[in-house]
Amino acid sequence: SKHCVNLDNRTANVSVKPFEFDMGFQFELHVTVSGRKINVSEIPQLPIPKDWMRDKLELNFYKTEQAAGGGEIENVTYNEGSGTAVITFLKPG
Repeated sequence: SKHCVNLDNRTANVSVKPFEFDMGFQFELHVTVSGRKINVSEIPQLPIPKDWMRDKLELNFYKTEQAAGGGEIENVTYNEGSGTAVITFLKPG
């Protein structure tokens, strides 16, 4: 973990230490439920690709199957500009 580095004719002793890279994001969603579709609004803009956000939304609503009536997802339409999404399930629930 210790190294000696030569910089501009000077020697610097450095040590390497691990760090945690926090990739998690926590945010609140506002949801309107109607049959097979859920309208999600006020999705915050995060520094992640649009596809990642769509995947996170899909996983979140698929995971709720056991606890809160989610289920298999047919489609996720995410609008980054308006901070909204429409989640369509395979079966009404």
